[in-house]
Amino acid sequence: MSSPSPSSLSSLPLSPASPLTRGTVSPRPASFMAGRSVRLALCLAPLLLAGGWAMSNRPVVYEGVRRLVAADPWWLLAGGGFTCLNWVAASCVRQGALPDRVPPGLLLASQFAAGAANHALPAGFGAHAVTVRFLRARGVPLERATASIGLYSLAKSSAKTVVLVILLATSPAWRRLGELVPDGRLLVPLAAIAGGALAVAGTLLTVVRPLRRPVTGLLRSALADAREVHSRPARVAALWGGAVAMPLLQGTTLACIGAALGLALPWAHVVLAYLAAGTAVGAVPAPGGLAVDAALVWTLVTFGSALPVATATVIGYRVLTDWVPLLPGTLVLSALIRAKVL
Repeated sequence: MSSPSPSSLSSLPLSPASPLTRGTVSPRPASFMAGRSVRLALCLAPLLLAGGWAMSNRPVVYEGVRRLVAADPWWLLAGGGFTCLNWVAASCVRQGALPDRVPPGLLLASQFAAGAANHALPAGFGAHAVTVRFLRARGVPLERATASIGLYSLAKSSAKTVVLVILLATSPAWRRLGELVPDGRLLVPLAAIAGGALAVAGTLLTVVRPLRRPVTGLLRSALADAREVHSRPARVAALWGGAVAMPLLQGTTLACIGAALGLALPWAHVVLAYLAAGTAVGAVPAPGGLAVDAALVWTLVTFGSALPVATATVIGYRVLTDWVPLLPGTLVLSALIRAKVL
């Protein structure tokens, strides 16, 4: 039997499993390399952001850490426990705002990572962006994922308002909050700006048809999901129970930090100060809640605290709730991106 000629070998089709091609490596397409570079950049971006933020805020970080080192460790440990419970409550609200069931462990990890993303985008946009990416990766349609963000925000703000009203009705400290209310010279331009923004938004939705169509579809999807969610008792308990628990847990964390640093204010006053300051300037788009921190210090001083202790309490609160979880949060965020969970 004669052996095949070289010309006949060259005409044979070479399969990937052929012995003649087993040692060769096909070059990867440019799209694969570009996608890998993008994923690597997304993984490293949170770490670089955390390092840059820490370097640019060295005095604040040093002062907060120095005071926390001298504080009562047991109260700090209690504050850390309430901080962890706040992530659990946020996960409950996220699940309660969505008809679809998502894995609870991954949802909790995404909310932990969302805290690090909030340092990149103001007004909670970072956490919402992480949540939307997480839900989209779980197969939730974009309209439903966006509608859940709206229901989450509505439940959170409504429950916070209810808790604030109850504390105002039951605590005599509400009389001191009158000093924090801005005068009419500031309220008039603020009301004018808010009214102008609403008028512009209404005009755009009325005139621009390509903009009105997606907004109408989003509202229709949001109303349908809200009805479906409120027809399930478990979703209602998770949504509104978690929404009520979140401001109480955050205020309790602040009270624990104050107790560790010697803040001579009762728990109800500290929680009321936290809710009042957050309600007053919580809508200001400042990364890290800088405007809220300034208002919180002033509110604690108004309730009778010394200025140095109030400042140290707010710094300690930010250290425990934002700065300490920042590096682990960025690592979890990078891991979730690398695992394509986000």
